Amino acid sequence: MKTIFFVRHAKSSWEYQVKDIDRPLKERGINDAHLVSNALKTNQIKIDYAFSSPANRALHTCTIFLRNLNFDLSRLSVSHDLYDFSGEGVLNYLKQIGNTNQTILLFGHNYALTTLVNTLGDRYIENVPTSGLVQIDFEAENWKKITKGNTKQVIFPKELR
Repeated sequence: MKTIFFVRHAKSSWEYQVKDIDRPLKERGINDAHLVSNALKTNQIKIDYAFSSPANRALHTCTIFLRNLNFDLSRLSVSHDLYDFSGEGVLNYLKQIGNTNQTILLFGHNYALTTLVNTLGDRYIENVPTSGLVQIDFEAENWKKITKGNTKQVIFPKELR
């Protein structure tokens, strides 16, 4: 079985004159990332690997999660392929993951994540909000064969505030 925890980056700021990839998190985003990652921590899950977009807002969100989960940062991969907004690039990336990884965390962007959780999961989610997490389990033993899975868990920050 394969499991993906999709995490949308935390709330970012538009007040700085920087490229999109360099936008920082807002304070609310930082707080929400802590809320959701600490809620996930109570599940005591075993994550094999984490993957993140290189965008500042995604990577900062990823760092907050991984530190709160006491995750070994040597098992983190950052890829420009995950700086994707359609979902196609992320799905192609997922299908290349090594099969020794059963459970992964993936940090990315909308609309890619909302599209993917609705394509791959069995529960419609109108919008994955910033810092939102969606867990989908797949019966497949090979990442190349993931298709429709079971949406097992949804954690959104507004439910934790």
